[in-house]
Amino acid sequence: MEGIPESLGVEVATAGRLREFGPGDAIFSEGQPAAAFSVVLSGSVKLVQLSSDGDAIVFRVLGAGDTLGAVSLLGADSYPVSAVTVTAVSILEWPAAVMRRFLERDSRLSLNVLRSVSDRLQALRLQYRQLAKENVERRIARALLKLMERVGTSVDDGVLLDLPLSREDLAQLTGTTVYTVSRVVSRWEAAGILRSGRQQLVIRDRDSLQSIAGDVA
Repeated sequence: MEGIPESLGVEVATAGRLREFGPGDAIFSEGQPAAAFSVVLSGSVKLVQLSSDGDAIVFRVLGAGDTLGAVSLLGADSYPVSAVTVTAVSILEWPAAVMRRFLERDSRLSLNVLRSVSDRLQALRLQYRQLAKENVERRIARALLKLMERVGTSVDDGVLLDLPLSREDLAQLTGTTVYTVSRVVSRWEAAGILRSGRQQLVIRDRDSLQSIAGDVA
């Protein structure tokens, strides 16, 4: 974490518990008591919530350095979402009471956690705005670009999204249907923007994807 003394950083890290999960494991589930705060060390995690009719909504995909369970430090009784691993994942986890004691000792540590919460809320606000106002192609393009920044790996013909990503996952992440995602991805494949395989995507033409996303003129 930024700006904290090295000695405190070592103390905080020593107090945490290393936990490892396989793909598809639940780190915590929606409605469970909010009892722990953690930092992702490696791998990818998706935050999922069930709608009233039982459909899954993917809010965000997290990677190394992202935090989980910050609501446990803010007095929440339960987790509002489920954290489900996409790949093999390692986290460093602290009981909420233990981390709260550290936060009370050092304001710089508290600011780091507040910054993480603020960034998450800002991302959620932007996501809702996009769902309300932007067309589906732009939403899909922006989601792929964000995933590229987090889990992209260079390969011969572009950038591989290095996690198992199904059409259903992408549909949930962008608030659309599997049919629509399949239609858009197929069209982008024909145009040479993407290459897709079984739960795998390679971004071959980043500039075109950015143009669709509206990030360049």
